[in-house]
Amino acid sequence: MTLTESNYQRWLNSPKVDEKTKQELRNMNQAQIDDAFFKDVEFGTAGMRGVLGPGTNRLNDFTVRKATVGYAQYVLELFPNAKEMGVVISHDNRHQSREFTLLTAKVLNEFGIKAYIFDALRPTPELSFAVRYLKACGGVMITASHNPKEYNGYKVYDETGCQLVPDKIKRLLELIAALPNELDVEYKKADKLGETIVLDNKVDDEYVRLCESIAINKDLDKSNFKIVFTPNHGTSYVPSMRIFKDLGYDIVPVLSQCTPDPDFSGTLSPNPEDPRSYIEGLKLAKEVGAKLLVMTDPDGDRVGLGYLASDGTYQTFTGNQSAAMLLDYILSERKKKGLLSDNGVMYNTIVTSSLGKEVASYYGVKTEQFLTGFKFIGNRIDYYEKQGHGPKFEFGYEESYGCLVAPFARDKDGCQAILLYCEMALFYDKQGKPLDVVWDELQQRFGYHLDIAYSIEFKGSTGQQAMDNLMDDMHKAPLKELSGVKVVRVEDYYKQEAYEGNKVEKITLPKSNVVKLFFENGNTITVRPSGTEPKVKFYIGMKSKNKIDKAQADKLYEELKKALKI
Repeated sequence: MTLTESNYQRWLNSPKVDEKTKQELRNMNQAQIDDAFFKDVEFGTAGMRGVLGPGTNRLNDFTVRKATVGYAQYVLELFPNAKEMGVVISHDNRHQSREFTLLTAKVLNEFGIKAYIFDALRPTPELSFAVRYLKACGGVMITASHNPKEYNGYKVYDETGCQLVPDKIKRLLELIAALPNELDVEYKKADKLGETIVLDNKVDDEYVRLCESIAINKDLDKSNFKIVFTPNHGTSYVPSMRIFKDLGYDIVPVLSQCTPDPDFSGTLSPNPEDPRSYIEGLKLAKEVGAKLLVMTDPDGDRVGLGYLASDGTYQTFTGNQSAAMLLDYILSERKKKGLLSDNGVMYNTIVTSSLGKEVASYYGVKTEQFLTGFKFIGNRIDYYEKQGHGPKFEFGYEESYGCLVAPFARDKDGCQAILLYCEMALFYDKQGKPLDVVWDELQQRFGYHLDIAYSIEFKGSTGQQAMDNLMDDMHKAPLKELSGVKVVRVEDYYKQEAYEGNKVEKITLPKSNVVKLFFENGNTITVRPSGTEPKVKFYIGMKSKNKIDKAQADKLYEELKKALKI
């Protein structure tokens, strides 16, 4: 009997699985059984994330309960006073998010650990802040971020408000692996149960106050500058609207997308990476004559940007583009006001556009790069904070529409980002510059950059094997050229080595299943499996003295697929 069949039968025959769920299992076809049971749902770059439903490779009460048992053991092992410090739990708008929150609190309480919960949904960055504000020993965020509606997830945070980095999560994974299967997990309840405390508005008030404090030019004239905003049915609506109102912005919300709807009925996609997520917002912007559209993903940590261009049409930016402009705005304005550190640092990742580093360098700010996952950025902020010296944090961002302006949170923060994106666009509007003009001027200074991420989905056990084979080939025999252009450097993050000619360098970042190719014409291609979905991502970066058409990147991607035989 295969592992898939064994897992399936175990669920079908277990007295702990209710009859309604068993009927759902009986109605599955073989492909559905395979995808739901061929493995255990895993922790990836952003915690545990998966499709909702019965199965070992699904998010359900059993898999969430098992993860929480492991996390409870983890914090008790790490902190002698974990029970009193407590764990903060928050959630987004998705199906079962509130139920998973209450289940997580219940399990923690049964271990004697205090649980702090909110009265309703809150953004991921506020959860990160709340851990720090309450001096808790950790946090849990129930969210699937920008994934489709079928998903939910479980992110775990340390006492600094940062998601667990590999060195920390290793012990948690060991504890979870040592537990029985998700149906048979048992534990002894503490003699004194922990309590669940519903937080009052003090955390909200302080979080909003700190978000508002990051404004650089808060007194700009906000007349004749209408902004459309959508939270994509998610968590950012209440805090963001409060911030907009306090600072005097003229905001028109996309009302059809403001309710916390788990089915995302008002949008074709809640993901700022998907062009469909902008349709309703841009439609409203055109109707009301807005000059800017800002949106967050459902858990409020990523921000998408649309704008009225100089030709009268509405356009959007990628995460690389919008963040590079924001970085330039922040550093230039801080420099003007004498607020820029002589020893500043900007953080990004190995798949982020090279433009950000060039902008930072222009202002004398160093750049440190990390693997994908904002936890590495949050962890680095904490590292220098504990040292008591070192470079001052100026900005951190990922290509996937997430950035952090001020480190009172230790995760990417959409509420912070939205505020400064609005301020940036307003600042340039007062100079008569639409954002496409600002973007072009930036590229005239630093060279034209085009960075696009593509992906291919691999479902089920056969898909997993195909994905594994693809990455094995990339590690064993990386491309030496593509379309007649030579590869001059290979960075293999799994082997933790970089190869350039006859030289071999050590890579000091944690081991990761990523390969990055550098071409002699300055282009780069990075290949990595997604940490949150069954897909492989391909990041193509291009740079030129002249404007680059997206068709050039599309052509390169097609040639790459042919070369890799996929």
